Amino acid sequence: MRATLSVAIATLLSAAVLSTSGTALAAQPTTRIPDKAIATAAQLRETALASDLGYRITESLTTEVGPRLAGSEADARAVAWAVAKFKELGFDKVWTEPVTFPKWERRSESARVLGANAQPLHLTALGGSPAGTVEGEVVRFADLAALEAAPAGSLSGKIAFIDYKMERARDGAGYGPGSRVRSKGPSAAIRAGASAYLMRSAGTDSHRNPHTGITRFDDGLTPIPSAALAVPDADQLARLLARGAVKVSVALDCGWDGQYTSANVIGEIRGSSKPNEVVVIGGHLDSWDLGTGAIDDGAGVGLTMAAGKLIGNLKQRPARTIRVVAFANEEQGLHGGKAYANAHLADLGKHQIGAESDFGAGRIYEYSSSAPDYAKQADEQIAQALAPLGIAHVPGKGGPGPDIGPFAEKGLAWARLAQDGTDYFDLHHTPDDTFDKIDPKALAQNVAAYAVFAYLAASAEGNFGSAPKAEPAK
Repeated sequence: MRATLSVAIATLLSAAVLSTSGTALAAQPTTRIPDKAIATAAQLRETALASDLGYRITESLTTEVGPRLAGSEADARAVAWAVAKFKELGFDKVWTEPVTFPKWERRSESARVLGANAQPLHLTALGGSPAGTVEGEVVRFADLAALEAAPAGSLSGKIAFIDYKMERARDGAGYGPGSRVRSKGPSAAIRAGASAYLMRSAGTDSHRNPHTGITRFDDGLTPIPSAALAVPDADQLARLLARGAVKVSVALDCGWDGQYTSANVIGEIRGSSKPNEVVVIGGHLDSWDLGTGAIDDGAGVGLTMAAGKLIGNLKQRPARTIRVVAFANEEQGLHGGKAYANAHLADLGKHQIGAESDFGAGRIYEYSSSAPDYAKQADEQIAQALAPLGIAHVPGKGGPGPDIGPFAEKGLAWARLAQDGTDYFDLHHTPDDTFDKIDPKALAQNVAAYAVFAYLAASAEGNFGSAPKAEPAK
């Protein structure tokens, strides 16, 4: 009875807090952006469009460091590069914050069709896969649901293969189902008794480049070797299976190897009158190891560093500080974003708003944010300043970027500058993710958009709603 009463009281208190919070928000004065800042933003936009700074920063990272697998020797060099680059660009304050995570290594990988139709298959281990060499008959499934429906033990001694084709979309909507095949497929295969797991790559290309990415194994299951086939190789395997039984050998040398401490690298352009309040922009510094991490996410780091630098060049800086974050190890579990949220939770209210670029280097075509009603005027002013860049205002659509997400869950206001991802998943997590794929004019448009957004948000009179969220009643 006492426990029931406690829960009831907690629920009432929580409701009261939410009601009070709602009243407070309703009483907030309207957030708006001064006309002078709007005029400066127009000049900043044109300066950014004419600049190749973001392109040069991205070239520097992808050339001088190359692929930056979290926990690798190149990870450490990337952190050192980012610290040096922020300082070279003249940021007022540069520092690092530690991020610790499990270290996964890739050493070698291969696969072959055995028997009368013997031939190699191009594949890559999924991040988190264990090592192992497995030979077995392949059983094809059209999608994740079909494998999940397979009876326990029905795949004993066999290799599960999900042949799900990811759909192309401007907003990347096809990646959700494709990535679930990668993250949930191995566990479904284990439950059915499989000795190894193969999948058609979560990608939209037709090149012989497999797409890697992190996978997970449910608690209580013994992990099995898990890999993604290049799309043409998945097609080849499916054609062979249509002719009869196929036996394949999969050999992966990879796995977890202890803990590693990397760092979020942070640079600040100090605000003129409210330097302790910040607008956060950024991208993630790590990449997968197959390409050089240009679109994922060297471009995000390069364009946000450039946006910060161009704001810093202004004679009249915005009221608030611009904070650019190069997040650690996004690829294997948002480790940098989670670490940032935890480290800065006490200062959540000092964070005006945040935005992250982590969807390639295509042109930005939409803008939206979590702005509450009292900040709708400022939100519309930002949208109007972005409109000459070909960016439409779509209030309320979408959500925060990956590394901003953990902080947004705790109450950080967010903005979304949606990039055209029509071709993004042709390159994503493949050997083809290289600097030559970046269009310098498209990247300059991104720099302009982030510079305008960050400058205006930092110049606003009033806030965008960042506030700690009430803990749910227990």
